[in-house]
Amino acid sequence: MKSHESIKLFEEKQVRTLWDEEQEKWYISIVDVVEVLTQSVDSGAYWRKLKQRLKAEGNETVTNCHGLKMKADDGKMRLTDVADTEQLFRLIQSIPSPKAEPFKLWLARVASERLDELSDPELSIDRALKQYLELGYSENWINQRLKSIEIRKELTDEWKRVGVEEGVQFATLTDIITKTWAEKTTKEYKVLKGLKKENLRDNMTNTELILNMLAEASTKDISEVINPVNFEESQDIAKQGGNVAKVARAELEAKTGKKVVTNTNAKTLLEHKKENKE
Repeated sequence: MKSHESIKLFEEKQVRTLWDEEQEKWYISIVDVVEVLTQSVDSGAYWRKLKQRLKAEGNETVTNCHGLKMKADDGKMRLTDVADTEQLFRLIQSIPSPKAEPFKLWLARVASERLDELSDPELSIDRALKQYLELGYSENWINQRLKSIEIRKELTDEWKRVGVEEGVQFATLTDIITKTWAEKTTKEYKVLKGLKKENLRDNMTNTELILNMLAEASTKDISEVINPVNFEESQDIAKQGGNVAKVARAELEAKTGKKVVTNTNAKTLLEHKKENKE
């Protein structure tokens, strides 16, 4: 199955999704949906009990649900119960929640938008721009973020070209790049910023984004020249690419006397922007 993982937002709550290119359908994390609808402190336990009850009732929807690996809070790929949009519509009927109807409308829109984007890729960029604006990000930051998405895609395309596997190997190389330039693993970086499921790049400052882009762009360029033949060589290239940004970061910090990698996250960034307007 050729798939692409992404995070969707429903009322600022994150929902993990996987797009299956072959079947042209979304697979969505059930436990994330349960958390959105129930606001349970332990959505995993809620889902396990609900699944047990529905199975006992002979519910075919639960039987047909299956597991796919998705990125967990700790950054690792873990097996997660997922459902396609049709299955989710049926499951939602079993979860009493005032958010059920708004979520159904959101779910239908997500499915429709993805099909639209396949026929017109510019729509995905337009929607990303609109979503970031609605969340309160500055246009300057949004431009950097959209550019970072483009650079990340170029890097992952290069990794695929040389035979790097999606999932664990992608995550390992990303960790190496981040650890090299920021001197923190992705998990350590998220802990510093007080993040859980939130996207790390969505919580970077402009300078952090730029240096991360430099690291990933450098890794891609070096890989194209060296043309690695195995994963070990790609790991070494990831260190080289990350080091380009590390040198730039060290020079900038020496000239400004300020740390580039900080605990500033999206919440503080947006609050600071609001205060400046007032």
